[in-house]
Amino acid sequence: MKAIRIINSNKGINIGARHITISTVGVVPKIKELAQEGLQVELAVSLHGYDNPSRDVLMPVNKKYPFDELIAACREYVRKTNRQITFEYILIKDVTCTPRAVANLKKAFKGIICKMNLIPYNPVSEFDYKTPSKEEMLFFRNRLEEAGILATIRTARGKDVNAACGQLRHSHKSSLEGILLKKYGGF
Repeated sequence: MKAIRIINSNKGINIGARHITISTVGVVPKIKELAQEGLQVELAVSLHGYDNPSRDVLMPVNKKYPFDELIAACREYVRKTNRQITFEYILIKDVTCTPRAVANLKKAFKGIICKMNLIPYNPVSEFDYKTPSKEEMLFFRNRLEEAGILATIRTARGKDVNAACGQLRHSHKSSLEGILLKKYGGF
């Protein structure tokens, strides 16, 4: 919070609060604290699931701060701040991009001022998931919008060089492992 106040201060970097986004994996107590701060910052939550089992696929933090607790904290944040939340949501074929997901998100977001940033899954070798087709992603987005949830499908960039969302970490980790194996014979 100290850093955000310095960034926002006219004696600091002087960036308007509405141009500052705090992104979280869903640390519930910190979302509740942020709601008490009286700042007009943007809040982005990496949701990536529509219930506990689907969120568990990508978000280990869900074990500590389950889906329903996170949604309740977000609801409280909106009630106290009257600020919109952006939910980051990865679209994985037959996992998070399903009619059931739309129904659950519609129910979960009722009364929450929000928008969704839909991120097409970028395949990596360690996970056997698939990217939904363009038609499936558009269908998903359109069902959300029919439910009153503003949703945008992020344009994929960097996929051709394994530098898209989720891929760069994988290739960097693989390169690091190779260097360590070659130099030290393991780690």
